[in-house]
Amino acid sequence: MWFDDFDHEAHVGRAIELGREAAERGDNPYGSVLVREDRVVMEARNAVVTEDDLAAHPELALARRAARDLDPAERAETVLYTSTEPCPMCAGGVYHAGLGGVVYSVSAERSREFGTDLVVPSSEVFAGGSREIPVVGPVREAEGVALRRDYG
Repeated sequence: MWFDDFDHEAHVGRAIELGREAAERGDNPYGSVLVREDRVVMEARNAVVTEDDLAAHPELALARRAARDLDPAERAETVLYTSTEPCPMCAGGVYHAGLGGVVYSVSAERSREFGTDLVVPSSEVFAGGSREIPVVGPVREAEGVALRRDYG
């Protein structure tokens, strides 16, 4: 894949840090970053509780920002790194924003261990579309699982 040379470990590590920050302020433990040319260009923390907004997932927030702030070619060269594989809502946002790939720490299936009840891997959501979006993971899984275990 075109982004195989990106520093997956570092970018997923930053997403995990953001997830920890979200949890420490009272939100669910999710964080995400957008990366172009192996550099973080945007980041977000979960804000469902603090913003009282059920759609304030970091993956969706970044997909929306990318769609607004980056042109289609830039979005196609941008990868979402996230502490947990995107839910179906967020995966749909990633697809419609035209992002180029997803790298996660904790898989959608593994999320079930922590109470997630709508488990659909991103690759299955993307399979319904007309273009392929590569999905890589788990990366730094033990740290992502520890985050989920420690903060719910």
